[in-house]
Amino acid sequence: MQNIKIYQADAFTDRLFGGNPAAVCPLEKWLPDETMQQIALENNLAETAFFVSDGDGFMLRWFTPELEIDLCGHATLASAHILFTELGFAGEEIHFKTKVAGTLVVSKNNDLYTLDFPSRPPQLCETPDILLEALGGNVQPISIQKARDYFVVYEKEEDVINLKPDFFLLGKIDVIGIIVTAPGKEVDFVSRFFAPSCSVPEDPVTGSAHCTLIPYWAKRLGKNSMRAYQVSARKGEIWCEDKGERVLISGKAITYMRGEIMVP
Repeated sequence: MQNIKIYQADAFTDRLFGGNPAAVCPLEKWLPDETMQQIALENNLAETAFFVSDGDGFMLRWFTPELEIDLCGHATLASAHILFTELGFAGEEIHFKTKVAGTLVVSKNNDLYTLDFPSRPPQLCETPDILLEALGGNVQPISIQKARDYFVVYEKEEDVINLKPDFFLLGKIDVIGIIVTAPGKEVDFVSRFFAPSCSVPEDPVTGSAHCTLIPYWAKRLGKNSMRAYQVSARKGEIWCEDKGERVLISGKAITYMRGEIMVP
């Protein structure tokens, strides 16, 4: 039996019980993939992040309760927050090496963390017949596109807020997630994110979705710096910057839990 430290932090918020909770497990060496997947399932959060020190940076992996994910923003932010505030990381920026998404850099400026992520602009696509039925809104979107995830654009903020998705139907669509978005009243744009195929019916705040949201809204609004809300029940606030092939995604975080798990 080995004891492993575990932390939980709420990302893209400065208040407890807001934003998106992520579990973070610092490791001395990788556990078997099956064990990390079981820990993520036991935690039953959208993502559990695991990292291992690797010279001048860290290797980072993310697991949903269902599978290992290719890119995750809020658990990357949470991992950086734990390193800076709980584990005494003294540098100005953290380099996370990932299996698929390359090296991700997170910097800290007072209480604001900035993630340097790849840009994933959406493209027009064919639409699954059940997508609009599964989203459950009373209004038609003005555009449907796709990057990693389906990307559905509505005319106004209320259209996004009032969606009542059928998660069973959404879970039948062969994609990681579905992003829905519209212009915001108080911010440049709002969004929601659904990923029932990964056992995450609605993700509270989704950093990776902003890899697609940022280039779309930068082009549409003709501006590179933007502010956004993810209008889930927990809500999240994101500062955004379009850098061409990269995007900067900034937010705050707060520690919720420090603990220890016993793993065979």
